[in-house]
Amino acid sequence: MQTDTGLRLESFSPGYDDDADPPAADARTANWFEAVRLGFHEPRADAALLPAMVDAYRRDGRVLTAVYDDEAPDFAWDPAIPVATYATMVNTLNVGAGQLLPAHLVTCVTVRPTHRRRGILRRMITADLTGAKESGLAVAALTASEATIYGRFGFGAATATAEVAVDTRGGLAFRSPSAGTAVVADNAKLQELAPQIFRAHLERTPGALGRQYAYALRASGTWSEHTSEPDKALRAVVHYDAAGIPDGYATYKFKGWDTQPETIKITDLIAASDEAYRELWRFLGSIDLVDRLTYGAAPLADPLPWMLADRRRHEVSGVEDVLWLRILDTPAALEARHYTGSGAVVLTVADPLGLADGVFHVSADGGRGTVTRLDGSAAPAGNAVPPGVPAAEVDADALGSLYLGGVRALTLAAAGGIRGSREALDTLDALFTAGTAPYCNTHF
Repeated sequence: MQTDTGLRLESFSPGYDDDADPPAADARTANWFEAVRLGFHEPRADAALLPAMVDAYRRDGRVLTAVYDDEAPDFAWDPAIPVATYATMVNTLNVGAGQLLPAHLVTCVTVRPTHRRRGILRRMITADLTGAKESGLAVAALTASEATIYGRFGFGAATATAEVAVDTRGGLAFRSPSAGTAVVADNAKLQELAPQIFRAHLERTPGALGRQYAYALRASGTWSEHTSEPDKALRAVVHYDAAGIPDGYATYKFKGWDTQPETIKITDLIAASDEAYRELWRFLGSIDLVDRLTYGAAPLADPLPWMLADRRRHEVSGVEDVLWLRILDTPAALEARHYTGSGAVVLTVADPLGLADGVFHVSADGGRGTVTRLDGSAAPAGNAVPPGVPAAEVDADALGSLYLGGVRALTLAAAGGIRGSREALDTLDALFTAGTAPYCNTHF
C-alpha cells in the first residue's frame, strides 16, 4: 500500500526461501529482522539463525508489517530494508477468575530516526487497532520500551513487576516446613513441560498472558535469554506436589566468580500453586557457594517476604511496568472480566482514536458485569442515564490501566485520567480493584 507520504507499507507472514538449501528466511523476512535489530540496537543477524526465528514467529501466528522508502539516495542503506516495522499476534489474557480473553498483541515497533515526525507510527497503529476491533478483539496489549509513546494511542500501564534481591548467606530460612519435592531439571525436557506448567499458572493468575513459542525454547536452554543461540549456562529446577505432579519450575544461572557477592540470577519462575512458589524459592535459597539471588520479574504483591523467617533478607531494588492495555471494544471488554465487588456506575470514555469512546452504564454482581450503551446509534431506544447512579469520565489510557485492577480509580483521578465524584470513584474501586492484584511476567 502506498501512503501519501511517499512510503510503501506491506503486511505479510514470516516466510522461507523455497529455493534455499539449507533452509533460509526469505529476503523480505530477513530484511524485516534487520530493521528491527537496528531499531533495538542489536548486532546484525546471523543468517543461519533466522530459520529458527521464522519457525517461532509462524508458530506464534505473527503478522509482520514493514514500511519502505523506495526513494532512498545512492549511499543510503538498502531500500529493501524497512524504515519502520510493526508486528502483531493474538494470545490469551487472564481477566480474573480464570477467564481467558483473546488479546491483540503489538510488538517489534520501530521507526528509523530519519523518518520520524512523518506520521508513520500513527498510521500503522491506527489501522491495526481498527482492524483488530473489527475482527472481534476487545483489548490490545504491548510491552513498552519507552513510557512516553503509547499513552496518546490509548494504552495504559496495567501491570508491573519488582526487581528483587534476596540475601542467602548461611541459608534461607522459611516460616513453614517444606512440602513436595524439588529436583534439578533436565533442561531439554523443559521444552515440553514448561508450557504445561505455565498454562496452569495462566489459568490461576489475573493479568497473566499466554506466552509465545520462544519461552519454551529459553526454558530448555535451546535459546538464550536475548538471542536464538543456545544458553549453556542455564540451569533449572522443577517442583512436584505431594501427588507427584510437577507444578512449578525456575530457570537460573550463576553470574560468575567475579561478581560479588556470589549471585544467582533467576531468569524465569513459574508456579501453579502457592506451595510451588515457596518451594522453588526454598530450593534456590539452599544452593551452596551463593550469597544472593536476584529476580527481575517478581510480583508487586509478593508473598516471599512473608514466607521468610527474616523478611529483611528480601529487598526491592526497582519496579517496572510490564503490560500496557488498550480497550478496543468497551462493552465486550468490560463484560468479559471478572468482578469481585458489586455496584453500578455510568462511565463516559474519551478515546482519541474513537474506538472505545461512548457513554456506558456498567453494573456488576455475582462476578459478572453488564454494560449498556447510553449514547449513539448502538444504544437501545429509550436508554437514559439511570437516576441515582454515580457517573465518571475516563480517558482511554486510564481505562486500560484500571481494567485489570492494578491501580485504584482514586489514584488515576489524582493523576487526571478519571474525573468524577468520590462516590463514583469508590464504586469503580469496588468494581475493578477489589480482587487479586494482577501479575504478568511475560514480555513480547
